[in-house]
Amino acid sequence: MIAFTAVRLAAAAVLVLSSAPQGESQRHRPATVRVAGSGMDLLNTAIIHSQEQTATGMIQRATESVELTGSLKGRVLYHVTSVFDFVHGTLVNTGEQVFSGTVAGSAPVLVHDDQFRFEVNLVTGQESGQVYLFNHIAGPKVRCKLDVVGTGMTAEGNPTFTYTGECTFRGESHDGR
Repeated sequence: MIAFTAVRLAAAAVLVLSSAPQGESQRHRPATVRVAGSGMDLLNTAIIHSQEQTATGMIQRATESVELTGSLKGRVLYHVTSVFDFVHGTLVNTGEQVFSGTVAGSAPVLVHDDQFRFEVNLVTGQESGQVYLFNHIAGPKVRCKLDVVGTGMTAEGNPTFTYTGECTFRGESHDGR
């Protein structure tokens, strides 16, 4: 009797899985999309929390925000540790950041990154970095890896940049259904 019940349960499970609507199975399959766009670091509104002098420069801790347009539309709030080395003409930014917005037309998401790194040549102004929006907080489950390249400065002193990369939606469609 137990063996017969187990066989019936297994058959029922196969029937349920095979009769799921076509969109249902595709909804839970990871979907990767290429993304691109631009942004502006609102440096002129930064809140400086601390500055300490070092042998070659200084370390500054601040809260800043970034506006993103393109495939990612929204804002980033980040706590940044900036290590300035005036002897070698470099700046390295690391810290924690949270993106709030949409990705490729998705429902609103909230995603955290504690691995980003930006490097700036203080002599030439050349800037590049990587963003790892991997830690889901709310909305559709998405992970984005972005490469960022600086494009200059606004008249107000705000750095501008472009980004390219990939975002992978996991577990549900990117519209939140």
